[in-house]
Amino acid sequence: MPTKPLDRLMFVQGGLCFFCKQPLPKAEASVEHLLASANGGGNNDENCVACCKAVNALLGSMSLKEKFHVILNQKGQFKCPNGAGSAKKTTPPKSPPKAAALPKPKDDKVTLVIANLKQRGNATPRTLKTLTSTIASLFPKGVSVSEITEMVEQLQSTGKVTVTENKVTYAL
Repeated sequence: MPTKPLDRLMFVQGGLCFFCKQPLPKAEASVEHLLASANGGGNNDENCVACCKAVNALLGSMSLKEKFHVILNQKGQFKCPNGAGSAKKTTPPKSPPKAAALPKPKDDKVTLVIANLKQRGNATPRTLKTLTSTIASLFPKGVSVSEITEMVEQLQSTGKVTVTENKVTYAL
């Protein structure tokens, strides 16, 4: 009996996200191509992993080199943009962890949106309606219309996005 690629990957990975190693509910899971399909990557299991939709949206069609860069920047503790947690380091820390100021969740979301828009290159949304639906799709657990509006306003106030008569231009 054939199985779907996502089901196979979830089974092989023990129901955990490939990147953050946290439990991954099937409703939040998606197939990430390590070498993006857009860059010639195949659909075989050697090129695919199961991860949350937020990570998939973040990595998108980045080159394999860019994906490695994102992963390596995590320094052994992948910080899931989905808020699922981070993977444990395989080696014990040499010193106790320092207390860090908690980032504002809204700022984290805007950072995720900016990263996604940058990776889209020339394929960025050109209308306000498309931009808002693109932002909503980045957060599988859902975001309110007011949160999306705030994120768009923050993008505008920082000069990353300009909206004129519902047309969007970018300065990323």
